[in-house]
Amino acid sequence: MYMYQRIKDLREDSDLSQRELVEKLDIHKTTYANYETGKRDIPMRFAIMLAKHYNVSLDYIAGLTRKKIPLNKD
Repeated sequence: MYMYQRIKDLREDSDLSQRELVEKLDIHKTTYANYETGKRDIPMRFAIMLAKHYNVSLDYIAGLTRKKIPLNKD
């Protein structure tokens, strides 16, 4: 699974619209929409922001695992 599909699935699983999510994360809607469609690569700093927001590992966001492992709080 591609990273852009994973972030879309996470957003939809959280019952958030793109508008609601970008308001929470304070980013531009077009920028986020481009991440979700794969038109732009997702920067590491934003992937980290999403991992924290959804409380999942970066491996999950990257599609390297199917398990929604919570972030390590250490």
